[in-house]
Amino acid sequence: MPSRDKESYSIQAVENALDVLEALSEIDDDVRISQLSEKLAMNKTSVFRLLATFENRGYVEREELSGKYRLGLPAYEIGQKFLSRMGLLRHSRPVAERLARGCNEAAYIAVRRGKEVLFLDIVDTTQKVKIVSLVGNRYPLDTTAAGQVLLAFNNANGSQDIDKSQSGINQLAEVSRQGYAQDSNALGDGIASVAAPLFGSGGKLHGVLCIVGPEFRLPKEVIQKQILNPLLDTCGIISSKLGWHSPHSPRRT
Repeated sequence: MPSRDKESYSIQAVENALDVLEALSEIDDDVRISQLSEKLAMNKTSVFRLLATFENRGYVEREELSGKYRLGLPAYEIGQKFLSRMGLLRHSRPVAERLARGCNEAAYIAVRRGKEVLFLDIVDTTQKVKIVSLVGNRYPLDTTAAGQVLLAFNNANGSQDIDKSQSGINQLAEVSRQGYAQDSNALGDGIASVAAPLFGSGGKLHGVLCIVGPEFRLPKEVIQKQILNPLLDTCGIISSKLGWHSPHSPRRT
């Protein structure tokens, strides 16, 4: 059988159904059919039929009084089952917990999703002043420390997305050389972060480990003196669990 582009197997009805689920996951509040129709550029009848189908299976819930919709528990259960089976989180979380306790700041695992970085998991801090959880949030690759690490160490896929200016190229080369990236205000006003890569067998980039906190607790000098070495050491431990057996991070310049 001749090979075909995988997009040629796409079923439009399924694509539309997944678009509805993704839109529901991206909107914080309960949502009306008209809002989904406008957001997805899909007629209201089609949206209604898809929502009714999901509601029958429990993947979507409808508020009787307002007529608004939200994701149902089965949708969350599927996500949780996926995360629990994901090797990256299974191997990284116990080690990230030690890092978070030692630094007393939030530790995140993040991965690439298209042209964005997605924050998957958190080990939170016990500090009274903390950042609202970023789990499930997506941010641009080129402006965040986590995204810059993903670009710098995975240029086979990221080269088409990077800033092609000399300053952009130089910035990623520097991230690759030093093995980490820092940002300030990229994840929100007053938020600072530092991120480093997580490798697996053959030098495959699995994701990044980040320390995130208020900028007043994580100025650059504190990151350099107190956070950076524990972060890099933790990344080395996690990478070894993922199959990367080398004392040095692979360079992707």
